[in-house]
Amino acid sequence: MDSRADIEQLLRDGNMVQTVIHGYSMYPMLVPDRDSAIVAPFGDRQPKRGDVVLYRRDGSILVLHRIWRVRQEGIYLVGDNQTQIEGPLRPDQMRGVLISFIRKGKHISVGNIPYRLYAVVWLWMRPIRHIMAVMVHFIKVCVKRMLGR
Repeated sequence: MDSRADIEQLLRDGNMVQTVIHGYSMYPMLVPDRDSAIVAPFGDRQPKRGDVVLYRRDGSILVLHRIWRVRQEGIYLVGDNQTQIEGPLRPDQMRGVLISFIRKGKHISVGNIPYRLYAVVWLWMRPIRHIMAVMVHFIKVCVKRMLGR
């Protein structure tokens, strides 16, 4: 996440924040240094599976990850490019919630049907994401060799 502005203060003041993505934890949905996230204050929202939230790791950085599970003991999160679940996190660590993002200049709402379908399928596929990534890399290498690149 972009730390040049005081993102947390802007969110506490009730503002929405747009920030360029850094890091690959939310890939393939969000591509670093290309895509931007638009985040609204978390406020009194009830966290739910599939929401992408901005949270502060204790004594550390702001992170944008997807809610895997909400339990009485806390909130469990996972990046779209990760298989390991982080948590339980406390509700007071939540700073904002993704409401839309900008990819290649196109504004995409988290309320649209293709996005919602992606979120459900991608969470369901969490246990096999690593295998899929290895297969995609292998296919890319093979295609490049076949094309002589």
